[in-house]
Amino acid sequence: MRNPFLACAVVVLTAAALAACGSSADGNDPEAAGARRPAASGPGVPGPSATTATEPTAPPTEEPAASGASAPAATAEGPKTPVDEITPATGTFTKKQKEYLKDRVPKGMDPAAVLQTGQETCDKLRYLVKADRDTAVGAIVTGEIPDAKDAVAGLCTQHQALVDEAAYGYPDGKHSGKKLRPGVYRSASPTTDCSWQIEGAGGKELASGASGTGKSRKITIPDSARTFTSTGCYAWLPEGAAG
Repeated sequence: MRNPFLACAVVVLTAAALAACGSSADGNDPEAAGARRPAASGPGVPGPSATTATEPTAPPTEEPAASGASAPAATAEGPKTPVDEITPATGTFTKKQKEYLKDRVPKGMDPAAVLQTGQETCDKLRYLVKADRDTAVGAIVTGEIPDAKDAVAGLCTQHQALVDEAAYGYPDGKHSGKKLRPGVYRSASPTTDCSWQIEGAGGKELASGASGTGKSRKITIPDSARTFTSTGCYAWLPEGAAG
């Protein structure tokens, strides 16, 4: 389920990102592209206090599914422009920008358009984390902010902790088998129709619940869990990882 707060942030940031695109190749740090973005506004989702709890035991084996991007996909198929041939129409790229663009620019495509995709991702994360950190991490977990892992690694490393935490989270849906990681989790930006169920061997129900308040809840996925199903909760984040 798409997060309405994130949808509003995307609308606000699209105009800012497009205005900043012209300065993306002038040698400035990519984070500066969003400097004139309006401050986060509107109701943020209250995040619960972090407490010490059992940490998840292993990282997930799959990446969140991408939900689309507003600029050309950085991983488009086909031959790529050699890194030593990647140059902007005007100005120059910084070393960090060129590293991000390596093996990402299809032949014949403007590298500034590919760079814009990563910069927009960084802008969205910076906007969201100021308003509500859990919403920012949840957006990575659900794939509503695509290419977050690569954009953060190459352009806005200050958000690496968000990506690291998201790697242990669960989006709405059904999760089972080796994909389950025991630990304590909290819901991020749940709706008033948030519900969950945890089952063990043979489909035996171990825990279930629902929240009609839209407030964050905590659950524990035990070692004996075999299936975890979530609906309307947006995303579940590992407790003790926020900060």
